[in-house]
Amino acid sequence: MTPVLIAGPTASGKSALALAMAERDGGAVINADALQVYADWRVLTARPSAEEEARAPHMLYGHVPGEVAYSTGRWLREVRQALADCTARGLRPIIVGGTGLNFTSLTSGLVDIPETPPEVRARADALGPEALRADLAARDPATLAAIDAANPMRVQRAWEVLEATGRPLIDWQAETPPPLLPLSATVPLVLRPDIPWLNARIAARFDQMLAEGALEEARAALPGWDPARPSAKALGAPELIAHLRGELTLDDARDRAVTLTRQYAKRQRTWFRNRMKDWRVLDIGPETRLSDLLAAV
Repeated sequence: MTPVLIAGPTASGKSALALAMAERDGGAVINADALQVYADWRVLTARPSAEEEARAPHMLYGHVPGEVAYSTGRWLREVRQALADCTARGLRPIIVGGTGLNFTSLTSGLVDIPETPPEVRARADALGPEALRADLAARDPATLAAIDAANPMRVQRAWEVLEATGRPLIDWQAETPPPLLPLSATVPLVLRPDIPWLNARIAARFDQMLAEGALEEARAALPGWDPARPSAKALGAPELIAHLRGELTLDDARDRAVTLTRQYAKRQRTWFRNRMKDWRVLDIGPETRLSDLLAAV
């Protein structure tokens, strides 16, 4: 069965659509989100609940320890196996997430860059995003211009590649092999939400996360908290940790997390608009029903 790709900004309802489609079509939901792979955060990254996972097979969720770096290259290797598992079980693959780089690499190809040595990552973590961005601007301005320079994860990745291999990231990317799933072999869908509606949903969802235990997740992470851990980049995690340390009120932590999430959603929308022009757009807003989306696809 033809794989379905569902991209969309955070809180846009893409996971609900993927699950409904999996139930309708006999499919498996495969995660394409860079942070939902981590075991640390279930509530805070809006991973599917245990009840949702019981309704249809789910793959590549919560299987990576929080201290382990997880690259797009590793994700592609695991997606290859997930697709093979779907074929063997007669399941329709439904790949869903908000990490645009994963989808672009899946449908356009990704060169196999050597893994970053731990000592290089430690130096990058110690320098921080602003210093890394400045160093890239001086040493590799072409790569810096080609990536999302506002995304600290992308900046750090470009710096690590240059530092570890001596070659710019864009030089590596010029050797990109054929894609695992050409776009023409998929049903590619990208959700385009009404922005005021999405902003309201982001705020409401963070409040729901707090009600469902996000603060308790942060409290469990507090004793070994390290902002350099890959999973520490989960939206809202640093703010809740700051609250638990007495540095922010809970209201301030909540407001900062909501603001950062809205800014992240804006970057996602920009990526989708610029990089996914050949995808089918599904406009969604306050009047959109899940049944309407299902009927359309």
